Amino acid sequence: MTVTIHEATVPPEARGVGRDGVRLAVVTPTGTTHTRARQLPEHLRPGDLLVVNTSATLPSAVDGAGFGVHVSTGLDDGSWVIEVRQPDNSGPAVPVPGEVLTLPGGLTLRVDAAHPAGQSRLWRAVPAPAVDRTAYLHAWGRPIRYRYVHGSWPLDTLQNVYASQPGSAEMPSAGRPLTERLLVRLMAAGVVVAPVVLHTGVASQEKHEPPQPEEYAVPAATARLVASTRAAGRRVVAVGTTVVRALESAATADGRVVPTAGWTSLVLDPSRPARVVDGLLTGLHEPEASHLHLLAAVAGRDLVDRGYADLSASGAPTYLWHEFGDSMLLLP
Repeated sequence: MTVTIHEATVPPEARGVGRDGVRLAVVTPTGTTHTRARQLPEHLRPGDLLVVNTSATLPSAVDGAGFGVHVSTGLDDGSWVIEVRQPDNSGPAVPVPGEVLTLPGGLTLRVDAAHPAGQSRLWRAVPAPAVDRTAYLHAWGRPIRYRYVHGSWPLDTLQNVYASQPGSAEMPSAGRPLTERLLVRLMAAGVVVAPVVLHTGVASQEKHEPPQPEEYAVPAATARLVASTRAAGRRVVAVGTTVVRALESAATADGRVVPTAGWTSLVLDPSRPARVVDGLLTGLHEPEASHLHLLAAVAGRDLVDRGYADLSASGAPTYLWHEFGDSMLLLP
């Protein structure tokens, strides 16, 4: 797939655009509508269920002496999953098992092994002394930033307005356009909003790298709302691929969602399509293999391909990509 990519290098607010003022491409079988995120209530129906990820972003980048570390997640045994970065932040570096990394605040990380095994980007590391990861990162970390972003931006710019449970290495950015006012308008229009949690790891995967294991939770109230929405013939619309992954990880083979908490390694693709998610609000990211497979698992490959093609079509507005960019609503 060939698309024209215009990178969003600063938050929309720095461009004079509100969070809910970013562009929104609504892609349905009958065509693509170019609008703004604030018009989302016009494209959903009373009784639809909009599911959001309430994970909050941590300042997960820590600077060492001559290197950087991106802390992707914490494991149940107290070890951390990290990505060691080149000194110029141009990409991952490959540490040596047994290597000890010295970080600010008197913390060391002993590199143990690749996590998961068989790749060279993410590594399990043991912190010493044992510290609370969230507290340490708030004391010594800064938000992860990639080279296409200009300037340094405070953590608040990388939080969704409903974020409440710290744990993500990077913002689940599909929900960024949902302001408090827009959420109230959605609810006033009869759209139900429900939470899940999925803590995202670092997002600098290689082109064909599958998603890493991530911690998630689907509460009982959300599972009940999914069941009642489907029983009423309404749509379950996920805000972001993280929500798709959480809901589908909690789904049984017959399409029931059960309350679940734990770790998921689920990979969605056309061979394992979505069982409970009917629509997807997503940001614009490079159309690489694992991302496209997940979108196609929800909306079908033909609709996804046409949606991306319509963004670059002659006469279409200019859409901006990445976490500070524009959005797409896929409604198959």
